[in-house]
Amino acid sequence: MQLSDFSYDLPPDRIATAPARPRDSARLLHVSDIFTDYIVQDLPTLLRPGDMLVVNDTRVIPAQLTAFRGAARISITLDKPDAAGNWQVLLRNARRAKPGDTLAIAENFYATVIAVQEGGTATLRFNLDGEAFLTALHETGALALPPYIPRPSGLTAADASDYQTMFAANDGAVAAPTAGLHFTPSLLAALTAQSIGITKITLHVGAGTFLPVRVENLAEHRMHAERGIITADAAAAINAARAAGGRIIPIGTTALRLIESAAAADGHLTQYAGDTDIFILPGYRFKIADLLFTNFHLPHSTLLMLVSAFAGVERIREAYAYAIAEKYRFYSYGDACLLERA
Repeated sequence: MQLSDFSYDLPPDRIATAPARPRDSARLLHVSDIFTDYIVQDLPTLLRPGDMLVVNDTRVIPAQLTAFRGAARISITLDKPDAAGNWQVLLRNARRAKPGDTLAIAENFYATVIAVQEGGTATLRFNLDGEAFLTALHETGALALPPYIPRPSGLTAADASDYQTMFAANDGAVAAPTAGLHFTPSLLAALTAQSIGITKITLHVGAGTFLPVRVENLAEHRMHAERGIITADAAAAINAARAAGGRIIPIGTTALRLIESAAAADGHLTQYAGDTDIFILPGYRFKIADLLFTNFHLPHSTLLMLVSAFAGVERIREAYAYAIAEKYRFYSYGDACLLERA
């Protein structure tokens, strides 16, 4: 398929710049053979006892740093650490950095450039690690909000909590797993009361999520790898739910990508720890996910390709046209949809 197959026009005023309050009051479009309007608080009524929700418990770190090489200002967006303890990053003004350079961030906090790759990516080694590194990040870094959420005067006081899900527990994401932003303690209690299970896995969303697809022929696109963890307990809970006839419902594309990466051909899940660069396009045969709870995604994005693979290309086109006509709110802080698998 071609990049141009995943295009649509969105009026700018449909891009949400703040979440619904309370979070579970956001609108919810149920996409099956027909389109039905709900709010997220209605989710328990759309599911069955024994169904299993799979949520991503990654925590967003303040991954945006400003550094200086002499007088040159260089913007750093963290992506992910490697096995050697270095960090893969995106650099703005990368042409001003070369291997061996020191990038000063704050007093006693700096990075050394190990390598600079094409496309603005680079490998850095920071002078701090572990808790000291995280402390320095929280003192000097900022959330890397998506570019379609403008903050001309800087991040608001609310963004620090708004851009973090209630499940956030494991530091490492550059961007939030935004489907999880709709969940509240009261919604969780209502789901539990309906005997709907919830289990947690971890996929640290990387900086690649902000990069556009740059090729028209999608066979040539390569996804950025992201780190994922499925514990033995989480895998056992998901397998038990499936064996008992429950449906597996990832909360967001990140949870879906990880369980599809880890599942065997028959859908059986085992403990997993490693990278995934799975790229899901129409024609992909899903192994484990039965429904998908997700947001409305950008034109030309790999996430729009994924939901088109899941629910059907034409059905997603029609659903997005319906959502635009009905004034749903789009993207990270926007409304949600519950997709039935085609």
